[in-house]
This record gives sequence, structure tokens and C-alpha cells, in this order.
Amino acid sequence: MKYLLAAVTLASAVVGFSEVASAAGGCGPGWYRGPYGSCRPMRAPVVVRPAPVVVAPAPVVVVPRARVCPYGFRWYAGRCRPY
Repeated sequence: MKYLLAAVTLASAVVGFSEVASAAGGCGPGWYRGPYGSCRPMRAPVVVRPAPVVVAPAPVVVVPRARVCPYGFRWYAGRCRPY
């Protein structure tokens, strides 16, 4: 019984692999046999164009001037005020 099961398994594996090879027609994956026996691609070739290069200008950073109050004063509520 073991040998019969092994023989059936081997036969089904051989049949399974032979169908895959005949489906490709000997041309390989992505190709098929044409009407005169030559290999043809399954679809039109894909052309990939490079994306356009976009150069953005550098961002402008505006930093407000530092408020300098005289000694004994501090910046509070929009002006220099004494401590």
C-alpha cells in the first residue's frame, strides 16, 4: 500500500509539472507562442519615464530682532518695564 501511494504521488507530480511547461509553450514566463510558432510577449512593453526634477527655493526664515532693554528693565507687554 505504501508503494502504491508513493507511485500515485510521483505520477501526479510529474503530470503537474508537465502541464506547467506546456502552458508556457517553451517560451518562458511572460511569453506565448504566436500564430507562426515564434515567441511573443503577453502584453506591450512598459516604458517608465523619469519624473521631472522639481527644485524648490530655499525657505525664507524671518527672525525678529532681539529686544534689548537697559539694565534694570525687562521686556513685558510689548515694551521695556522696570523690575
